[in-house]
Amino acid sequence: MSLESAPDHIKLAVDLIELLEEHEVEPEVAVEALSIVLKDFQNKRDKNNIKGG
Repeated sequence: MSLESAPDHIKLAVDLIELLEEHEVEPEVAVEALSIVLKDFQNKRDKNNIKGG
């Protein structure tokens, strides 16, 4: 499967990995930051589901 035909979430994941690697972000720092980002977007998703439901 080429990246062009990959789902959007795969494309975004690849972009984020490339960004973090290009900036030489330490893995532990990246994991902690991504954990915060994940929680934030999960909260946004959950709020949108409540409004839409």
